[in-house]
Amino acid sequence: MIRKNIKITDSIDYAKQIQDAFLPSQEQIKQVFPESFILFKPKDIVSGDFYWLHTKTDQVVFSVADCTGHGVPGAFMSLISINLLNEIMDKKATNVPSEILEQMQSLLITSFKQKQGEEKRQNGLDIALCSYNPLTRELSYAGAKNSLYLFRNNTFKEIKADKHTLGMFYDQENNKFTNHSFTVEKGDLIYLFSDGFADQKGGPLNKKYYYQPFQELFARIQGMQMEEQKKELEKEIDYWKGTNEQIDDILIMGIQF
Repeated sequence: MIRKNIKITDSIDYAKQIQDAFLPSQEQIKQVFPESFILFKPKDIVSGDFYWLHTKTDQVVFSVADCTGHGVPGAFMSLISINLLNEIMDKKATNVPSEILEQMQSLLITSFKQKQGEEKRQNGLDIALCSYNPLTRELSYAGAKNSLYLFRNNTFKEIKADKHTLGMFYDQENNKFTNHSFTVEKGDLIYLFSDGFADQKGGPLNKKYYYQPFQELFARIQGMQMEEQKKELEKEIDYWKGTNEQIDDILIMGIQF
C-alpha cells in the first residue's frame, strides 16, 4: 500500500509539472505588466484554479479562473479550459471578453456533451477575463461569477460578474455575458481572483474570511509595492487559516498600470 501511494504521489507530482508548463511564467507576466504579482496556493499538488495570458501586437488578453473541483479533477478541467481559450485566440475571431466567454461556453458544452437540466456532469468554471490595449489604455472585462476589483486613487470599485458559471447550463440567458470597458489611468490597480481566499475558514471563530474583509484587506495594502502586497496577502491568509486545512485553491492576480 505504501509503495502504491508513493507511485500515485509521483504520478501527481509529474502531472503538476505538466500543468505548470501550461501556465504563463512570472517572467512572461512581468514583461507585459512589470508591476504585478501572482499569488497561487493550490489546495493539493495540482490545482483547479489557473491563470492565463495571451499577447498580440496591440492586445493582451488575460484571466483568472476557478474550475469545478480541485486536485486531479480540477487540474484536468483547467488544462481543457486553457486549451479552449488558446483555440479561441488562435482563430483570431475576437478580443472582446464577453464574446470570448460566449464562445467558450459553447465549446465547453460541446466538449462535455452537457444538456440543460443534466445533473451527472456538472463541469464548469468561474472566470474573470480581461482584454487590454496598451496603446489606447482601454481595458475590457467580462466575468462568470468572478468579479474584478478596481482601485483608483484609493477609491474602490467592484465590477461585478454575471452570475452564471461557464459550462453548467446551456440556454439563451446563460450564454450571454456583459462586457465592461473603461480607460485605465496611471496608478490604477486591478485584482482578479478565485473564491479560495474569501471562503477559507479560520480566525478566532473558525468562520469563512468573507468578501467584505477581503475588500478591506486590499484597501489596506494600497500604496505598497506589488511584491509587498503579495507578501501581505500570504501573511494574512496563513494567519487566518492557522492550523486548519486549506479548503480550496487560492489564486489572486494583481496588476498596477
